[in-house]
Order: sequence, then structure tokens, then C-alpha cells
Amino acid sequence: MRLRHTLAAACGALALTAAFATPAHATTGDFSYRVVGLNGEPIAVTLHDPASDQCITLAEVADPDASAPAFAPHNDTDEYAMVFTEPDCTGDSWTLRPHGRPASDRLKLRSVVFLRP
Repeated sequence: MRLRHTLAAACGALALTAAFATPAHATTGDFSYRVVGLNGEPIAVTLHDPASDQCITLAEVADPDASAPAFAPHNDTDEYAMVFTEPDCTGDSWTLRPHGRPASDRLKLRSVVFLRP
């Protein structure tokens, strides 16, 4: 009887550990965008295999009072990229297809989240 309870407790603990230890999913591919550098010239920035299902505020343009937004995003990942005009995935949004064409310089963004198709 004790063996059965011990075995059941061990299986339960293992199941809980497996549920909480699942790794974060990352999209595969590159997401790039441009920002205005300190010298006033555009700089290309690339996120390699970014996290999926998590809002990513772009560090270079996180403070709307201190920088112009990023522009011309290109989603060359295997997931949809929803880009937002404000930090923390707020403001207006647009969705870019997986492995799509680069967007125009007119598309401004400050944050992005990647969503599985």
C-alpha cells in the first residue's frame, strides 16, 4: 500500500515538474527593422529567433519622448509578426505575414509580438 502511494506521489510530482519546465517557444528566422542612429542615419537592427507569444518592446525606441519610432520592418520568421506603434504592444497594430516582403519606411513601430500561424 505504501509503495502505491509513494509511486502515485512521485508520478504527480514528475507531471507537475514537466508542466512547469516546458521551454519557451522561439520563432525561427530573423525580424529586422530600421532606427535612426545618433548620427541621424538609419541603422538596421535584427532580432534572431525571437521569443514567441511575448511582447517585445524594441530597446532602441522604447521611450517615445527620447526617440523616433522604428520603421520598415521585415518579418523573415516562420510566424506572424504583429507590430505596434507604442511600447508594450499598445497603440495601432499591423500584422506581417511569415517570410513576407519588407514593409515600407512609412510603417512605424515600437514593439512586436510573434504569433504561431
